[in-house]
Amino acid sequence: MGFLAGRNVLVAGAGVTGRSAAEALLAAGASVVVTDGSADRLEALEPLLPGVALVPGLVAPPAEAELVVTSPGWRPDSPLLLAAEAAGVEVIGEVELAWRMGLELADAPAWLAVTGTNGKTTTVGMLESVLRAAGIDAVACGNVGLPVVDALLAGHRVLAVELSSFQLHWSPSVRPAAGVLLNLAEDHLDWHGSFEEYAAAKAGVLTGEVAVAGVDDPFVARLLSSSPAAAHVGFTLGAPEEGQLGVVDGNLVDRAFGPDAVLAAVAEVRPGGPPGLADAMAAAALARSQGVPPEAVRQGLRDFRPGAHRAEFVAESDGVRYVNDSKATNPHAAEASLRSHRSVVWVAGGLLKGASVDELVRSEGHRLRGAVLIGADREAIASALARYAPSVPVAVLDDATMEDAVRAARSMARSGDAVVLAPAAASMDMFSDYAHRGKAFADAVVAMVGAGGRS
Repeated sequence: MGFLAGRNVLVAGAGVTGRSAAEALLAAGASVVVTDGSADRLEALEPLLPGVALVPGLVAPPAEAELVVTSPGWRPDSPLLLAAEAAGVEVIGEVELAWRMGLELADAPAWLAVTGTNGKTTTVGMLESVLRAAGIDAVACGNVGLPVVDALLAGHRVLAVELSSFQLHWSPSVRPAAGVLLNLAEDHLDWHGSFEEYAAAKAGVLTGEVAVAGVDDPFVARLLSSSPAAAHVGFTLGAPEEGQLGVVDGNLVDRAFGPDAVLAAVAEVRPGGPPGLADAMAAAALARSQGVPPEAVRQGLRDFRPGAHRAEFVAESDGVRYVNDSKATNPHAAEASLRSHRSVVWVAGGLLKGASVDELVRSEGHRLRGAVLIGADREAIASALARYAPSVPVAVLDDATMEDAVRAARSMARSGDAVVLAPAAASMDMFSDYAHRGKAFADAVVAMVGAGGRS
């Protein structure tokens, strides 16, 4: 890549994203240094990145550095990134790097970008399935796991890009062919500093040619209306107006892209319920913006299978269902999860990241049989329950394992209830990630009720 050849670039972070960025930079002819707070992570990279300098714990860029490519989790107030800014060295993320590299390709792929507080991974999975049903060489990438720079260099024709608020913060010039903002609720306030800053980062996805958003949320609808995109498309769980997608007589209907078209039956969408339908319409809108016909949308949604740890049935015993929704890592996601059940024993807790659970408890407290709280911010959730659902039995477990939590939940549950792990919080206080947490829950359930409890 011409703009990278011969440049001195510092990569901040030695995880999956950092490694992919470093490999792409090397291939483009840059001189690369990688830094990380973990000497072990750097050591693991040594045999994989010959020709790269690996330097632990840098708090300022090397004097010769002309560009810093940061992993998305590095906060803007990290000493290294502050020092780069003070020295006039540009800081970008791996997504921005991929975008700039794509601009130099003669036949660059189309970017279809997805963000929101919840539903991103489901939506990009649906989108990938729909695009492939239409015969398009497409891949889901970004925050879903595959670095965007890897997807770009693999030569795919369409990139279904999941973007976190962190990635959008570090991607100032990305302008997707079409982008969707699914929803917004408090999340990552400890990283962004305020809800306004978080929302501003998310709104970056609406700066391309076609902007799509969930207009049932008035705040999101306002962000869509103020978008600089040439075309604005809304989706709603109600009947759609002209220029929207929505639900009519049990069908998903498109009134935005050409003549009115039925895209799929509500009953064909998995996961079901309002969140799944919203995600399906978002994916459909992005695909339709690229000319995908209605029949491919329907086939792609039929073919799609939700990922693990998202409203995943684990077992049933004595009339009690056990559901793993470990991916509900913030209050907004947990609220949607609880709303899918009539009577719930809620297993929750972890790192709230500055978010409040008050609205969640206010709106869904009536369906709680009980609550079992674990993790660093368990007392904050207990306080909200005491204020807004004081009649709900609560077990606050100190220094507890997931086995302890499942046993406590079982003791509260009655036939017809669902024991739901919907933590409303991040997992890193007790687990390596949400998948580790979900597996611990599923393993504890199976150990308690027996493998015969699975269906």
